[in-house]
Amino acid sequence: MEEQIRRAGERFGELIREEMERIERMKEGRQVTDFSSLDPVVIGILPGDGIGPIIMKQTIRVLKELIRDELQSGRIRLQEIEGMTIENRTAKMESLPEDVFEEIKKCHVLLKGPMVTPREGEGLPNLVSANSLLRRRLDLFAAVRPIRIPDKGIDWTFFRENIEGEYIWGNKGIQVNEDLAVDFKVQTRQGSERIARAAFEFARKNGKKNVTIVTKANIVKLADGNFIKAVRKIGEEYPEIQIQERLVDAMCAKMLDPEFNQGIEVVVLPNLYGDIVTDVAAEHQGGLGTACSSNIGNQYALFEAIHGTAPYLISHGRGEYADPCSLIRAMGQLLCHIGYGDRNHILDQALDICTVTERKRVVTTFTEDASAKEFTDYLLETIRRLKEK
Repeated sequence: MEEQIRRAGERFGELIREEMERIERMKEGRQVTDFSSLDPVVIGILPGDGIGPIIMKQTIRVLKELIRDELQSGRIRLQEIEGMTIENRTAKMESLPEDVFEEIKKCHVLLKGPMVTPREGEGLPNLVSANSLLRRRLDLFAAVRPIRIPDKGIDWTFFRENIEGEYIWGNKGIQVNEDLAVDFKVQTRQGSERIARAAFEFARKNGKKNVTIVTKANIVKLADGNFIKAVRKIGEEYPEIQIQERLVDAMCAKMLDPEFNQGIEVVVLPNLYGDIVTDVAAEHQGGLGTACSSNIGNQYALFEAIHGTAPYLISHGRGEYADPCSLIRAMGQLLCHIGYGDRNHILDQALDICTVTERKRVVTTFTEDASAKEFTDYLLETIRRLKEK
């Protein structure tokens, strides 16, 4: 027993040392990319697995329509990146192959389709999540997810800390012996303060008056308690913005309760809670296919759908009937990030027409309804109609 404890202690010490080194890198890496100075802006395209290439093809059609002039002038360039398929990753036994990562770093922003994360018992190597590795190695610390449910008066923007929490050491837990396994939750002041600042800056720039902190600090005293302290400290620099707190279990259970959600506009959460709460909110909005995620860092940014690869649709021959809206919305957020918010405004208008008001083509993933291509044809017609006004 004593030897097992000693080995576990040594491993824990190694993890702490790695984390202290990461903190020093965070203190140094504060230079922010100025997209207005880039010529061209390079958008990297990662199609993904399963339905990923199908919905990416339709998303690129819409992107090319929205930035036609910039593509023709060379102001924006699209760069498809190969090598992140599950077949290539398992062949190399690398979740994020180094040669592919070098190509990724040559891009300024990334548009990513869903990627398979193998799990034990699925017949594939139990590789680490490529999604998590991309976020970590590009230091994409803020996952930003907008949720709109107009009939409920909900227009929320979630800022999920994207690097730390339970996920940063997700594959580095300690198997002490056959009876005891230990995983960890990591919280740093620097990581908490930078996600807080991103949330408050967004609130100020967009006229929002509330930032809500969601944790389980009544139980997780240190990590979640320190997260709250860090957010409130940054909040002192934004006196016009009210700060309130909610517990994560109550947030999931009662987010549609008008009394409970009163005042909520911008929400800031640690990693795991953000993953869960934003998925619940997306389901209330209309399903994971209606939501998107922006992963923002100081130097790079990655935009993606929040749903998975839909193996059921692929295995049943219905991949072409997948809903492309989540990835299309993510592409719109990418355009906002690089300075083309006016194009995203047109896209939002068109999506509202196509999915809420007119609904001439509806994607249900069933073959009797619209395919991804048929819906995108309808969306493109609507965009062109709006541009002509």
